[in-house]
Amino acid sequence: MKILFTKMHGLGNDFMVIDGIHQSITPDPKLIAAWADRHFGIGFDQLLLVEPPSNAEALFKYRIFNADGGEVDQCGNGARCFARFVREKGLTDAKVIPVETNTGRLELKMIDDEHVTVNMGIPEFEPHKIPLNTPQRQHTYELSLGDRKLTFSALSMGNPHAVFQVKKLDDMTVQQLGPLLESHPFFPQRVNAGFMQVTGRDAFNLRVYERGVGETLACGSGACAAMVAGVQLGLLDHQATARVQGGHLQLDWPGEGKPVMMTGSTAVVYEGEINV
Repeated sequence: MKILFTKMHGLGNDFMVIDGIHQSITPDPKLIAAWADRHFGIGFDQLLLVEPPSNAEALFKYRIFNADGGEVDQCGNGARCFARFVREKGLTDAKVIPVETNTGRLELKMIDDEHVTVNMGIPEFEPHKIPLNTPQRQHTYELSLGDRKLTFSALSMGNPHAVFQVKKLDDMTVQQLGPLLESHPFFPQRVNAGFMQVTGRDAFNLRVYERGVGETLACGSGACAAMVAGVQLGLLDHQATARVQGGHLQLDWPGEGKPVMMTGSTAVVYEGEINV
């Protein structure tokens, strides 16, 4: 059996996108991991699957699988690519596209043919909902890595994030600390570790080590988490630009209890088919 797919990316965070409405596909973790291999497969950070919704409030169900084959609940760069994909494939002509995810409803808004604004939802701070292995919500948290103590902000954007403020972003910080933080016992479902360098009231640099993937060129939910952390720490205004390795994202967060709005670009790389 052959499966048609589209290779896409949002600021270098790349995806294999599959129409699961007109094609029959059962996601298999081993198969997805094989497809994700950049030497022997297609190569991608996440696989995005379009499915019919289970309720009338959404036009589609949006499912995300990391490069290791595990299913996750949120991917902001993927959401933008998802919106462009369903329109270009003729699955909808709507400019505002409500989609169902494993953790709730997302709203995707087409700005033009390439740019999409995503309502990323309301950040969650309660430890048992992120989740964190700690009983009480705090402004910041502290964990130990060997003899080092690290302070960070923690929240969920539909997936768990820990945001670390750094004076300088470098490969050593991300590549050495990222894997240790991802699997640290403080995070029972692992975590996306973001390293954030604030450069002004309206801008910051960011690198994210994603659980089940490693470092990507961009992480949309990670940028939203960093934005929220920066506002709460008094470092950022309510509108800011996140500079990631693949480009930049525009973010808007009015404050606690309000959703984060994220705007960025999308790109189609190629169309293909693969034997299952």
